[in-house]
Amino acid sequence: MSDRLQADIADRITPEQVAKMSDRLQADIVSIQMLDALIEGASDHDMQSLLYRRDDRSFKLLLNLDKLAQAASTLPEDNEVRASVAIFLGEGLGGVGKGVLQRTSKLTARIAEQRVMLTELSGADLVVAEAKAESLENLRMRYYVALVTLIERRKEFGLSDGTLSGDLLPMLYLQAETLTGRIKYTGGALDELNERIVEDTQNADLAVARNGMARQQELDLAHLEKLIDLLARLGENPAVYKEVLLAQSHSIKVSALGAGVLVSLLQSGWDNVKIAIADNAPDILFKLLLFISILLVFRYLARLVRKLVKLACERPGNDMSTLLKDVLISVCGGVVMVFGYLIALSQVGISLGPMLAGLGVAGFVIGFALQDTLGNFAAGGMILLYRPYDVDDFVEVAGASGLVKKMSLVSTTITTFDNQTLVVPNSKIWGDVIKNVTAQKVRRVDLVFGISYTDDIAKAESVLASVLEEHEKVLSTPEALVKLHELADSSVNFIVRPWVRTEDYWGVYWDITREVKMRFDSEGISIPFPQRDVHVYSQSPG
Repeated sequence: MSDRLQADIADRITPEQVAKMSDRLQADIVSIQMLDALIEGASDHDMQSLLYRRDDRSFKLLLNLDKLAQAASTLPEDNEVRASVAIFLGEGLGGVGKGVLQRTSKLTARIAEQRVMLTELSGADLVVAEAKAESLENLRMRYYVALVTLIERRKEFGLSDGTLSGDLLPMLYLQAETLTGRIKYTGGALDELNERIVEDTQNADLAVARNGMARQQELDLAHLEKLIDLLARLGENPAVYKEVLLAQSHSIKVSALGAGVLVSLLQSGWDNVKIAIADNAPDILFKLLLFISILLVFRYLARLVRKLVKLACERPGNDMSTLLKDVLISVCGGVVMVFGYLIALSQVGISLGPMLAGLGVAGFVIGFALQDTLGNFAAGGMILLYRPYDVDDFVEVAGASGLVKKMSLVSTTITTFDNQTLVVPNSKIWGDVIKNVTAQKVRRVDLVFGISYTDDIAKAESVLASVLEEHEKVLSTPEALVKLHELADSSVNFIVRPWVRTEDYWGVYWDITREVKMRFDSEGISIPFPQRDVHVYSQSPG
């Protein structure tokens, strides 16, 4: 207790009040002694009620003793009331402590009798008996807490607790050992019930039994945690019980952590692993070999399925895009491998039902979190269905241009002419204009050539037509077009539009441009450049 808190309590509690608290305690002790006399002559019908009443009043007496000790500790050391309380705690309290210990022992016997009755009851009577047993358990635990607090208060006054600690510790250890054994036993039974429930999910009796046993396990763990705290307060080392609490509890208790506990727990776990390996090594090895064998078989089947799908997609007359073929081949092989993993897991004893249910829930959460990716997936499906482009097509999509090299259901990979790789999300492509430059087998090359205003128009037109006729890659059908197009500022412009195969587009474009320049030069036809006449007028001074 801090000095400020002690000073605050001392300001509010007077010696007269402490004296009154001491007098009330004396009266409570006398009333409990009178109640003891009544119990000795009580009938069996009233015995349980009177015993519970005495236990309850005894517990309140211990709480009031604690309050008295705290109040007296705030008084000056030379105060007469403080001295009288110290005498009371040192002399008169010895009998109270022994009396409470005796009642606690009798309470333990009553709890044991109550638990024996549980095996003979069922239905509503069983529920009532369980509630009564738990009520007595809680009362006993409250006794333990009050007695430990009383011992601590006596030490605050510099008083010996006599034999109180020596008598209480065996009771605490006995209760801790009993709870530890019951917790471990119940834990094993719960594991067995859980395995049976997995095998028989429709059995309601198993679920009811498991729930009841789990509830009792939680209560026992809570009581053991309190006992660990009480033993630590008395200066004992309850590490062995902390280990059980950590091993059996569903949540890690910070108060139970400690270097010794963790080392012991890890050592125990490693010992269990070694025993399990020694006992189950043949089964584990067989299941591992079976698991690997199944995966190897399905890997071979996946390759076979990919080859069969590829042959089916490449049959003559099958009008299917290369992208769709690649996706079908990949998806079919992946589906076979997924079935292989599921079958392999089921053969080694892993239940697929909970796993598939968990995957369903996880799929919903992941789908919600990855909405954009699912949008790309849907766009990829639409692209594969409508086939706006294929592998090695030159496209302009979503601000990117180049050759399509690869496509998945999520993205399309484009290689630019300067050998850069662009990965474009499918949703960006499908939601925008798709320009497929190489979709058609034949393309028109659009060229514009200008001549000077002083040149012969008919001669220039004849030269342009001759250049197109002489080029071997210019198609005769559709017919090429050479026409005077416009009278520009500095030139007379002709449009030249030959038709070529799509793969010959740029070759023809460059060849004709070069050939026209050379022919114009040889024929004396000029290709003008922008000019501007500047007229300078001189004016004599008037």
